[in-house]
Amino acid sequence: MPKVHCYTSATFSYLDRVRVLAQSVKKHHPDWEFSLCLCDKPPPGTSFDIGEEPIDHLIDILDLDIENIQSWIFRHNIVELCTAVKGIVLERLLQTDCEFVVYLDPDIAIFDALTEVEESIRNHSVILTPHQLTPEPSHDIQAIIDNEIGSLKYGIYNLGFITVVNDAEGRRFASWWKNRLLSFCFDDLANGLFTDQKWCNHIPSFFDRVCILKHPGYNVASWNLSQRLVTIDAGGDILINTCRLKFFHFTKVNWIGEVMLERYCRDRIEIFELMLWYRRELRANAFVGLPNIWWHYGSFSDGKPVLQKHRDKYRSDSYLNSKSMNPYDHSDLFWGSDLDLT
Repeated sequence: MPKVHCYTSATFSYLDRVRVLAQSVKKHHPDWEFSLCLCDKPPPGTSFDIGEEPIDHLIDILDLDIENIQSWIFRHNIVELCTAVKGIVLERLLQTDCEFVVYLDPDIAIFDALTEVEESIRNHSVILTPHQLTPEPSHDIQAIIDNEIGSLKYGIYNLGFITVVNDAEGRRFASWWKNRLLSFCFDDLANGLFTDQKWCNHIPSFFDRVCILKHPGYNVASWNLSQRLVTIDAGGDILINTCRLKFFHFTKVNWIGEVMLERYCRDRIEIFELMLWYRRELRANAFVGLPNIWWHYGSFSDGKPVLQKHRDKYRSDSYLNSKSMNPYDHSDLFWGSDLDLT
């Protein structure tokens, strides 16, 4: 029987979220194989045993076939890096005997079987979910700014979820996406980029057999709650506009996502019950011994922090790029006064 691969990408700072996601995948799709692409190294003095995790396969970023991997990693901040690997891992998984591949962001939890995906792959090669399904009321200017204009800025489709079928068109898409993300996966709104999302505005034009999945229970998140009513029925099932909740995207639950929840949920207590559940799950799945703000690739080899301006300088400086070196071993080139980066 052909396999289904589900994967995510993350660092140790998001391992609690990965565990919650993997457990929810296994609950509703026990036959799916779950993989984590780890864009990090474990903190000193800690242990990480894949055999004790709800994860079937671990993919180390250093094992990906990327030329000058340390140099490539250095170009990206933590969010950009965890996003940039999505295409190359997708292509790698499509080279197996799987039927289709599902990507889910680590801060997602599944609440019901994704039967609509399994049905859609019969006639489609790529499945996307848009941020918004219905227009905001014309009188609600704040909602238009937050949601409709927000989608114009950051991408029409939320790439916290994508499904790709292992057929010719699906593999053609994966190859294109991989190459774009290897070269251009940056948070650079001024130049039309928001990591992987705005690239995928092109998908319905560039590729055939594309499904825009408009089920309101998919990819429910703070940015679309103005149009999706969350209720809980007598049996305890979570409903979105009378449809079963399929998965919730708990983006930035402790930051801007919280502001958006308060703005659009108002007195709808069900969504806050969902937040309480998720926070409890995160606490129960915390990675023991994780230092505050840990990321192995966030520091030079000598311990000095790599700042965003260092990454920007490295991407744009032809002299630094021409040097055959591991930039992590040369903090002096970035912290030195000659580059005016202090």
